Amino acid sequence: MVWVHEAAGSNPVTLIRRQTTLRTFHSPPAYRPTVTTRFASTTSSITTTQTRARWPLSGVVGGTLVLLMLVICLGSLPWTLASTGAGPAYATGLVEDARRSPGDGYMLGTDHLGRSLLVRCLAGGAVSLLVGLASGILAVSIGTLYGAIAGYVGGRIDAAMMRVVDVLYGLPYVLLVVLLAVAGQAITEEYQARTKERASWVRAEVAQRVAEADRSATSTVSSRPSRETIDRWMVVNPAERDALEEAALVALPPRVISERSRAALDAATLLVAIGCVSWLTMARVIRGQVLSLKERPFVEAARAAGASPVRIFARHLLPNLVGPIVVYTTLTVPQAILQESFLSFLGIGVRPPLPSWGNLAADGLAEINTFRSHWWLLAFPCVLLALTLLSLNFVGEALREAFDPRWRHRR
Repeated sequence: MVWVHEAAGSNPVTLIRRQTTLRTFHSPPAYRPTVTTRFASTTSSITTTQTRARWPLSGVVGGTLVLLMLVICLGSLPWTLASTGAGPAYATGLVEDARRSPGDGYMLGTDHLGRSLLVRCLAGGAVSLLVGLASGILAVSIGTLYGAIAGYVGGRIDAAMMRVVDVLYGLPYVLLVVLLAVAGQAITEEYQARTKERASWVRAEVAQRVAEADRSATSTVSSRPSRETIDRWMVVNPAERDALEEAALVALPPRVISERSRAALDAATLLVAIGCVSWLTMARVIRGQVLSLKERPFVEAARAAGASPVRIFARHLLPNLVGPIVVYTTLTVPQAILQESFLSFLGIGVRPPLPSWGNLAADGLAEINTFRSHWWLLAFPCVLLALTLLSLNFVGEALREAFDPRWRHRR
């Protein structure tokens, strides 16, 4: 047996290399635990450092702020939505308390109608966060399903589906959201007013009267009158037309929708409009991942075993897509919140008296003037919105570093 003696301060890597080269020789037992212990300690410290690098301080702070914002805004809903006799708490106030500065009986001051800005910021935060989260989840769901189908099927179907995405990418994003939001609000207003239903009812009654008049004059069964004939009859007989319109109003009165139901419909329309446009990037990301995963041996083995495409996606592809889905969800939610606030700022999104951070900022901007500025009406909603968006972006970046080592090395 040959003994290899090393100095007390020898490098563990040098020992390992020499032991690998001299495979026929054995070191004494006293040296083995020393080398192993030092090498394990070095490996453990490297692993611990990498693990800590995956969760930067910005991600921890951002996640804490987002969680705190969710707990405060959503947890205070029973208080902010509570009825005060004159309406919900966020919509009622005393006129004599209008435009009070922060600390003058109210923590964040009041607006021009004497409503507490703290209550309205909490209720508006709950609305903005819920709309943003729901829109982000909807966008991620549509993008995941669309991209998975395109990537798994491939061929001409994949090419056609991706061309649709390219066309939608070429259209202005904000314009699409505005058009969808306006169209949704028009549908909601028509459902409540029933204007087209009454017009159709009136035209049906006129057509029946014209047909009866023709039948009595000719003693034959006449066909349905044309549109021009009906329009001419309504112009010639204005008194009978007005009577029919009054009868239609009695037969088909406007639907009564409560204020809360109308606010919920407006919010639902807004989140659908945002979610139906924000899925394009997610579809491309998931398609690329599926194209890479479907060539892996475990997917080919499942396909050879006779597994259906749905089972392959649910059991083999979807678990490997959790990382990208989580990362892009945290990056899509702040974009959806910003879009909701922007549309509400323009008066297209959430409508007063239901607050959101967007329409609160719009109301506060009107209070800024050269004579006397009520700065708190603009500052507090904007600060809360900025903190939430910044925190969500920090969380998204931290998750991206955790799930994608290449991104961490790139930085």
